[in-house]
Amino acid sequence: MNSTISKISTQANNQANSQTTDQPHKESPNSNTAAEEDASVTNSPEKTLNEFCNEIDELLSIGSKVIVGKTEQLKLALCCLLAGGHLLIEDQPGVGKTTLAQLLSKLVGLEFQRLQFTSDMLPAEIIGAAIYDKPSGTFLFHKGPIFTHLLLADEINRATPRAQSALLEAMEEQQVTAEGQTYALPSPFFVIATQNPKDQLGTFQLPESQLDRFLMRISIGYPDAASERELLAGENRREILQRITPILDQQQLLDLQKRVSRQQVTEPLIDYIQKLLAHSRISNEFAGCLSPRAGLGLLQAAKAWALFERRNHVIPEDVQAVLEAVTAHRLGASSSNAQQSARQGAELTRMMVEAVPIP
Repeated sequence: MNSTISKISTQANNQANSQTTDQPHKESPNSNTAAEEDASVTNSPEKTLNEFCNEIDELLSIGSKVIVGKTEQLKLALCCLLAGGHLLIEDQPGVGKTTLAQLLSKLVGLEFQRLQFTSDMLPAEIIGAAIYDKPSGTFLFHKGPIFTHLLLADEINRATPRAQSALLEAMEEQQVTAEGQTYALPSPFFVIATQNPKDQLGTFQLPESQLDRFLMRISIGYPDAASERELLAGENRREILQRITPILDQQQLLDLQKRVSRQQVTEPLIDYIQKLLAHSRISNEFAGCLSPRAGLGLLQAAKAWALFERRNHVIPEDVQAVLEAVTAHRLGASSSNAQQSARQGAELTRMMVEAVPIP
């Protein structure tokens, strides 16, 4: 396996070197280091991969002061954002789901709206509605809270399927349709939805079509003893959150997302992802299977994870690092208990990794 990973890594380096020989800046002697220059991602031709990675490191450093002891979950949430996907957080009340969503909006300077889902919610309360304007004698569309950069759909599974369906078009096509008119949503557009365990009263399980719109599903979990003590003895996390100033602006975030898309991918890595998708469709170990959308999302998430690791190319370890978060909710890891659901997801991922060798 190590030799195969080395082969894929070498192929990616060669590919990256061949594509950068015409660049006006000095070429790095080793293209998989953070010193590689990337002149076409932003308007600043001197911006390097190292500078992009430094921005990511700063996001993680500041974020870990609010979300204590949950570096992996914070990293996955940021990875989902940079990959351009939507995030589902499933866990018990009170573990920091809403705080994480607010933190992300603060770190990247996004306009933030919170929408509390309830059993009597109507789709118009999400996307907006046309209201009669007496002076003009016409119906004017009043935009709903979905017209924002980052929408927190809090306790999404407390709403009925009718209300949940209002998010489908927005999450996939970044637009909404009302009264026969189509309205574009702001860019970037990012949905973070929180979900309570389905054994709690007043919940409606999300259908597969809705789950497939989420690039990742994560569980925050309870903190360890040291982290919990820090929370109890330290400053109120919401006060820390209020003092945070944006690390990035909207354009810098878009530049990072573009840089993620430009990560180098080799043919053997594509083969590996295809075999993972195929295995999910022929195996009887999974309740669901991975769609082409899931495959695209897995590749994009792996690209983002590689950037977190300060590399300009993707290796199989990046795919495996995000595999559980991207695939578990699609393969059928669902339980009435959030921790049990996380264990099921880890087991499904383990079985898939063991069954599909790296080509």
